[in-house]
Amino acid sequence: MAEPTELTRHVEAYIDTSRSPAQQAAALEAIASLLKSGRLTIEAMVREMGLYLTTTDAIIRAKGILLLAEVLSCLSSNPLDKITIHSLITFFTERLADWKALRGALVGCLALMRRNDQVGRVTLDDAKAVLESFLESLHVQSLGQHDRKLCFELLECLLENYSDAVIPLGNQVIDGLCESIDMEKDPECLMLAFHIVKLAAQLFPDPDGPLACVAEELFEILGHYFPIHFTHQKAEDLNITRDNLSSSLMLAFSSTPLFEPFAVPLLLEKLSSDLPSAKVDALKYLNHCSLKYGPERMAKHAEAIWRLLKDTILLSLRELILSFSPESLDTLETPRNEIADGALTFLETAVAQNNDLFLNLILGDADVNLIIQSISSYKSYTEISSEMKERVHAVGRILAVSAKTSIASCNRVFGSIRPCLLEALGISVRDLYGNHPHGHEHVDSEEISFGALFLSVLLLEASRDLIVGSEKATFLPNSGPEASHSIFQGFATGFERAFISTMSRNNYTEVSNPHVFLGVKGLQIFATFPGGLLPIQGSLFEDILTMLVSVVTQNCKNEWLWTLAMKALVNIGSYIFKYHQPEKGPSFMAIVVEKISSLLTSTELGMPYPLKLEAASNVGMIEMNYMLRIVRGVEEALFTNLSEIYTQVNIKSAEETVQLLHCYSTKILPWMQESGGTEQVPMQFVAALLSQIEGCNDLSSVAEEKGIMDATMEAVKFAVGSCSEASQNIIVEKTCSILSSSSYFSVDEYSFPTLPIEMEGLLSTNELESMPAKEKWVLSLFASVIIALHPTTHISNVRAAIHLFMRTFLKGHIPSAQALGSIVNKLCPRQNGERVPSDCSLEEAIDLIFNLSMRYPGKSKITLSDICHAASTNKSLQISALVGLAWIGKGLLMRGHDKVKDITMIFLECFLPTDGMSSKQASPEEEQDQNLHSSVMKYAADSFRILMSDSEDCLNRRFHPIIRPLYKQRFFSIMLPIFQSLFVKCDSSLTRSLLYRAFAHVVCEAPLIAVLGEAKKLIPLLVDAILIFSKDDAGKDLMYSLLLVLSGILMDKNGQDAVIDNASMIINCLISSITYPHMMPVRETGLQCLFAMSTLPHTRVYPLRTQVLQAIARVLDDPKRVVRLEAVRCRQAWSFLC
Repeated sequence: MAEPTELTRHVEAYIDTSRSPAQQAAALEAIASLLKSGRLTIEAMVREMGLYLTTTDAIIRAKGILLLAEVLSCLSSNPLDKITIHSLITFFTERLADWKALRGALVGCLALMRRNDQVGRVTLDDAKAVLESFLESLHVQSLGQHDRKLCFELLECLLENYSDAVIPLGNQVIDGLCESIDMEKDPECLMLAFHIVKLAAQLFPDPDGPLACVAEELFEILGHYFPIHFTHQKAEDLNITRDNLSSSLMLAFSSTPLFEPFAVPLLLEKLSSDLPSAKVDALKYLNHCSLKYGPERMAKHAEAIWRLLKDTILLSLRELILSFSPESLDTLETPRNEIADGALTFLETAVAQNNDLFLNLILGDADVNLIIQSISSYKSYTEISSEMKERVHAVGRILAVSAKTSIASCNRVFGSIRPCLLEALGISVRDLYGNHPHGHEHVDSEEISFGALFLSVLLLEASRDLIVGSEKATFLPNSGPEASHSIFQGFATGFERAFISTMSRNNYTEVSNPHVFLGVKGLQIFATFPGGLLPIQGSLFEDILTMLVSVVTQNCKNEWLWTLAMKALVNIGSYIFKYHQPEKGPSFMAIVVEKISSLLTSTELGMPYPLKLEAASNVGMIEMNYMLRIVRGVEEALFTNLSEIYTQVNIKSAEETVQLLHCYSTKILPWMQESGGTEQVPMQFVAALLSQIEGCNDLSSVAEEKGIMDATMEAVKFAVGSCSEASQNIIVEKTCSILSSSSYFSVDEYSFPTLPIEMEGLLSTNELESMPAKEKWVLSLFASVIIALHPTTHISNVRAAIHLFMRTFLKGHIPSAQALGSIVNKLCPRQNGERVPSDCSLEEAIDLIFNLSMRYPGKSKITLSDICHAASTNKSLQISALVGLAWIGKGLLMRGHDKVKDITMIFLECFLPTDGMSSKQASPEEEQDQNLHSSVMKYAADSFRILMSDSEDCLNRRFHPIIRPLYKQRFFSIMLPIFQSLFVKCDSSLTRSLLYRAFAHVVCEAPLIAVLGEAKKLIPLLVDAILIFSKDDAGKDLMYSLLLVLSGILMDKNGQDAVIDNASMIINCLISSITYPHMMPVRETGLQCLFAMSTLPHTRVYPLRTQVLQAIARVLDDPKRVVRLEAVRCRQAWSFLC
C-alpha cells in the first residue's frame, strides 16, 4: 500500500494553482499509476482526499473534485465494485448543485456513466438520480463553453445508454432539452445538441407523447440554425466543418415526423432565398426529410413543392449552357449546377413517393403543356430564343426525371406527349405501323425540330437508365420484357428513323451541329438498351455500330463529327462491358474492333494514320479482350512496316512505324499494365522483334534513321520493364544469343572480357556511323533490355556485357552508357564473402569499369579515368567518356554508393586550366585547344544534370532501379561546400560560368527542404548564378529554374531569415531578371519574387523602393500580357510601402 505522504504529495501538486499544467498532469498520471498497480485503492484515496473534497474553500474543493473525476476517467477499464460506483456517483450527483465545483462533478458523472458492464456500470436508479439532479440544478446556457459541452455529453450519454431511466422523466427531459439548446452558438456544443434531439425523437416517437407536446417549440429552436452560417474563427482547430454541422442539423430535422408541419414550410420558404447555399441546403433537407416523413405527410405539401421546384429548376438551369461537344455525350449541360441537381433529385424522390399525385401536377401544368404543345415550332437551335431554350431544357429535365422513377411513370409520361412528339418528329401513325424495310425509310431531317429531338433523347436516356438500373429488381420473368415493350410501343421505330435522318450527309460538313449531336446521342442510347427490350424490326444494334464506324472511317476531315462518333462507340462498348450485356459483345467485336484493327494494315488513304491509332487505342481501352485484338493488329502492322524498312527504302512505312511504336509504348502497354493484363503480350512482342532482326542480313538506310531506332528502343524498354523476372530471363538469353552470333562483335569479348579495348577504331569520330545497321540495332536493343531489367533478373555474362558497353559508349553510343548505369545500379554487392546471384558482384563491376585498360597502337595502356583527364588528344573521345561516366555515376548515386564521389571529382577536375589557357596572346592552335577545353567543361558541367535529374530513358521507376531514400539531398549537402570552395578559387570568367552551370544543375534538382536548410549559404550563390546567366540566352532554362528555387525560399517561412539578411542583393538580382528578353517566364517569375519581397520588414525593403519602381516602370509595356499584369500587381505592392 502506498504511503499516505506520497499520495498527499501528488494531490497537493495537482491542487496547487501555482503549478504548471505539465506538473499537474504528471501528478494525475502518478496517482492513476498507483491505482492501476494496486498500490492504492479508490476508498483509500477518497479517505485521504476527504478534506479536499468537502472544504469550504471553493477553489480547493473544485480542484479536489476534478482530480477525483480525472482519476476515474483514467480508470475506465479497471473494474470497480457496485458499492464503490454507487457511492461515487451519488457524491458527484450531489455535487451537480455545487456550481463552483461543477466541472469536476460533470467529469466524474461522465467517467462513471461511460463504463460498461464488464468493469462495473451505474445502475438505472443512480442514472435517474443523475438526470433529475441535472434537470433541477443546471442552467446550461449560463455556463462557459467547456462546461456546456460537458453537460451536452452527459445528456447524450444518458439518452444513449440509460434510456429506461430517461423515459419516465419524459416531459422534464424534453423541457430541459429545449432550455439547454436554446441560443447555443458553439459548433462543438451544437453538434452534440443536434444529436441529442435525434436521440430524444427516437425515445419519444408517440404522437401523443412528451415530444409531441413541445414539437413546435423545439423545432422553432432548431429552425433558427437553418441554414447553417459557420463563422467560427478557429475552425481549423475544431475538426468541425459547416458540412458536419449541416448534416447533423438535417438528421435532427428528419428525426421525427412530428416536425413535418413546421420543417417543410420552413424549407420551402428557404427555396426562395437569394443565398445559393441556403437553396442547396433546403433541397437536400427536403429530399432527406421527405423519405423520413413518408408519402402521406408529404402529400399535403405537393402543390407548393411542385410550384417552387418548377421555378427553382427553371431559374437554376438558366446558368447552364447546353454543350454539343463530344465530351458532352455523357451529360448535355456544363458545368454542373448544384441547385439544379438538388431540385431534380428532390423531384425524383417526390414523384417516386406520390407517383400519381405529382405526375398529375406535372403533366397538368400549363407551362409544361405549353412547351409540349408547341414543341414542333422549335425547329433550329440557333433560331430559338434564349428564354425558350431554357424552358425547353427545364421541361425536358423535369419529364426525364419523372419518367425515371418507375415503369408506370415512364409509360404515362411517354403516353402524354406521344401525339405532340410524333408530329414534331415528322412521323405519322401510318408510317409507324407501315411495312418499311428497316434502315431505308428516313424522316426528312428538315422536318424534325430541335425541341423534339432534345425531349426524345432525354426521355430515352431516362428510360434506359430506369431499365438498366432496376433490371434485377423489376424485370422479373413474365413481367420485365412486356412492361418495357409497352413503353416504346409505336415509338422505337420512329425514334430510330428520326435519329438516323439527322446523320444524313448534308450535315457532315457542319461543325458542332446540335441536330447531329442529338442524333448520335440518341443512337448511342438505343445501342445501350439491354438486349431484347426494344421491339424494333431488324438488327438495330448492328446498324447503329455500322453507321458510327462509317463516320469514323469516312469523315476524318470533320474533327468534331469524327470525335463525336468515336466517343459514341467507346461509350457503347464501355456500357456493354459495365452492365454485362454479353449478347452484344460479339457484334461489337466484329463490327467495331475488327474494323478498327484492320485499318492499321489498310492501305486506304482516306484516314490519317494518327487517327487510326487514336481510334484503335480508344476502342482497345474499353476492355481487355478488345485490347488484345487491337494489339494483334498493331503488331501485325508494326512488323509488316519493319520488314519493309529493313529491306527497302520506304519513308511512309518509317513514319507509320514511329507512330505505331509510340502508341504501343505510351498508351497500350501502360493501360495493359494498369488493367492487370498478361505479360505474355509484351514478352512475345520483344521476342518477335528480336527474331525479325535476327533474320535480316542487310538493313536499308531507312532502318538507321534515329527516329525509328529511338521509338523501337522505347517500346522494348517499356515492354521488358512490364515483364516478370522469369520472362525477362528468357528475353536476356535470346538477346545474348543474337549478340554472340554476330561476327562484328569480337568473340574474345565474350570469352575474355578483361582483355584491353583496342583504341585504334575509337580514335575515328565516325566509328559509330561505320557500324553495320544490323549490329547497331542489335546493340541498341540489347542495351534497352538491360536498362529495363529487374535487379533480380539474371544476366549470364555480366563481365562481357560491361566490356561491350565500355567499348561502344566510348564510340558515342549513349544507350550503352545508360545500360552500364543500370548494371551498376542493380548488381548485388558482395557481403561477408557470400556469393552473389550473378557471375559478377557490384564491386567487381566497378573495378572492371575503372580499371579496364584501353590500348593505343604502339602506346601504353590507359583507363577510363585517364581519358576523362584528357590523356587522349581526341576531345570527342573525352566527351563520350564523360557522358558515359555520368550515367555510371547516376546509377551509383541512386543506390547511395560512395564511388560517386570519385566520379564527381573527375568531373570537377575538368574545370582545371590547361597549359596555355593563361596565355594572353594565344596562338591559333592554343585558341583551338581552349575552345575544345571549354566544350569539355560544358559536358562536365552537364554531367551533373545527368546525375541529379529524373530521366525518361533509364533509371526511372518504370525500369525498377534501386533507389536509396534522400540520395539527392545527401549529394546536394556534399557538393555545396565543394562548389563554394571552387567559386572562391576560380579566376576565369568562362570557367566560373560553367562551374555555375554545374552548380545550377545540382541546386535545381535538390529537394526544397534541403535547399531551405542551407538558404544562408545558397542565396549569394544563387544570385551570382542568375546574374551570370542573364548575360545571354545560353542559360535561360537554368536561369528560370534558379529563379524558381529562389521563389521557393522566398515563400517558405523557414527561409525568411536568410532572405531578410540578403534582401538588397536579392532585389538587385530580381531587377535584372524582369527585363530579361530571351524568356517570358523568367520575367514573370522575377516580378512574382519582387512582389514577395515587398512583404519583408519595412526597414529592409523601403530604401530600395524607388529603384524597384523605376525598374517595374520599364516592364509595364512588356509585349506579353501576363508580364504586364504581374508588373501592375508588383508596382501596386511597392507603391504602398510608405
